[in-house]
Amino acid sequence: MTRHKESQSPLPEEVTDHYASGYEASRLEIGQGKLECERSRELLKRFLPSSPAVVLDIGGGPGGHACWLAELGYEVHLIDIVALHVELAKQASLRQPETPLASAEVGDACALSWGESTADAVLLFGPLYHLTDKRDRARALSEAYRVLKPDGIIMAVGISRFASTLDGLRSEFLKDPAFVDIVNGDLKTGHHRNPTGKPEYFMDTYFHHPEELLTEVYEAGFSNSRIYGIEGPSWLAPGLDDWWTIEVQRTELLRIARALQTEPTLLGISAHLMAVGTKQ
Repeated sequence: MTRHKESQSPLPEEVTDHYASGYEASRLEIGQGKLECERSRELLKRFLPSSPAVVLDIGGGPGGHACWLAELGYEVHLIDIVALHVELAKQASLRQPETPLASAEVGDACALSWGESTADAVLLFGPLYHLTDKRDRARALSEAYRVLKPDGIIMAVGISRFASTLDGLRSEFLKDPAFVDIVNGDLKTGHHRNPTGKPEYFMDTYFHHPEELLTEVYEAGFSNSRIYGIEGPSWLAPGLDDWWTIEVQRTELLRIARALQTEPTLLGISAHLMAVGTKQ
């Protein structure tokens, strides 16, 4: 199985070009990335089967979550479409020789190399927003379904339809008319297009409405699916790095995110949404 023959998703080379600076290796260690990381790991602890279990981290980037899971005793296999990310993941794995990754290879979420019923859990933390063509997202989810064992868990992340609007207010990007045009496109179609060349405005991606992400997961065959807001409104706190250094303030940011993680009227306020489902 490969991408749709008339795929409109960005080419692998375009994704590689965007991440060429290597910024993804430190993204979860600064600003709102710290909150995203902590909350994602809370949800991983909650829904993953107990270790040792086989986890496929599809689009796992430089291996931040994958290496952490390996340290917890999971058998983790990572693929990413960006060769630099795979190399960084391998280097991170070497730094924990007692609990290395089981494998790290360049690969495409739409064409997994594993056989049927291989994994206990599949993570799709990046592919769904880089696959702007719905047909490709359906293939990635179908591939995840194929390689999962019965009762296996999928944890799939999308970017909220409203993320750029909220970030534009928080960061004042909305003072730029070019960013206003980007936001208007996001709200109208979910297709985030950045013709400005400014990397801080991200690249050609797809932003999900919460119900839309849930529907795509259901359409792939997963049952008992539910959507969780990862950050809640806490990512909008100004000077989040400063909040994070003070325990009582960090605790409050996390408390708010947890309290609102399934509130249907506020799901879209999270920058990232996580769909969790089961293969029957």
